[in-house]
Amino acid sequence: MHDMSHTIRKVEFWPVDIPMTDPFVVATGARTIAENVFLRVTLSNGAQGYGEAAPFPEVGGEARESSLIALQRLGKGILGHSAARYTNIGHVLSEQALNYPAACCGLETAVIDAYCRASNIPMWKLWGGTDVRERETDITIPIADLDKTVALARGWYAKGFRLFKMKVGKDVESDIRRLEAVHRALPDIAFIGDGNQGFSRQDCLAFAQGVKRFGGTMVLLEQPVARDDLDSMAAIRRETGIPVAADESVRSLADAHEVVARGAADYINIKIMKTGVAEAVEIASFTKTSGLKLMIGGMLETRIAMGCSFSLVLGLGGFDVLDLDTPLLLANDPVSDGYRYDGPRLRPWSKPGLDMKTEPVAQVTIIE
Repeated sequence: MHDMSHTIRKVEFWPVDIPMTDPFVVATGARTIAENVFLRVTLSNGAQGYGEAAPFPEVGGEARESSLIALQRLGKGILGHSAARYTNIGHVLSEQALNYPAACCGLETAVIDAYCRASNIPMWKLWGGTDVRERETDITIPIADLDKTVALARGWYAKGFRLFKMKVGKDVESDIRRLEAVHRALPDIAFIGDGNQGFSRQDCLAFAQGVKRFGGTMVLLEQPVARDDLDSMAAIRRETGIPVAADESVRSLADAHEVVARGAADYINIKIMKTGVAEAVEIASFTKTSGLKLMIGGMLETRIAMGCSFSLVLGLGGFDVLDLDTPLLLANDPVSDGYRYDGPRLRPWSKPGLDMKTEPVAQVTIIE
């Protein structure tokens, strides 16, 4: 018999539009506005938790309209369940809504947040609190012309950022020129080249060669080629000597098994929007057991979803590369409290749950 006080009795959600400061241009598409959904779950003991669905059509194929429709159904389905069984709820949600991982993730996060608040523990404590300390994130530079690229990089450099995640994969020559311009402009920096599946194997090798020629430091090649082209991922690791991170290639635990079996990556990039939270935890632990390294990132998320990811970092430990920068790319922050940014540093919090609040700005759907 579960503790009745943790029963989920109300689910609310509403759309939010947050403009980006600069167009977010990646090899597969562009966004100028993050079109997300905020959620709030209330338990019978009054505890409330927040979550966020950040569907990114260009990467995951899921759009906000379909997320909202899925949430109607999924929200009804969790009423009356105990938030203490958040892992089980996560798995059931994923099974019921395979094509709506962002919607599942938002609901799961809100349930976990509410449970942690009711239990009076910060969310990272739920995963163990293995590695609670300030951490540094990279910063993402979208695909843009040379002047714009250098201007953006200079601005972030002045704020203390030293690891630049460059969006590449559209045009090799111009990719190399953009990185070279940033390299010439700024001392002591390193690059992650994120192809978002845009490169062919040959193009990626040419890109790596070009960066080597001008003396740039490339710490990672992230998802250079199409998600199912694991042979090329393995070849790129071998031939460039640069570590490869699998992102779009890993949308499930089964995918992670495949990537490891085929020697296709050095890092697996965990994103709760791709898999939901429960499965993200499983993928992270499998990755560590396999001897691969962990990176963590997100879609175009506010600090709500990113706070859940930061909780995994602080709780589970073993995350080497943090790409938790998207709230910094948004024109405003619709959320109060919680973790904080201090330049590139993310500062942990000590209050229960995610310790965040936000008020509905749009039409709220209420399920109770």
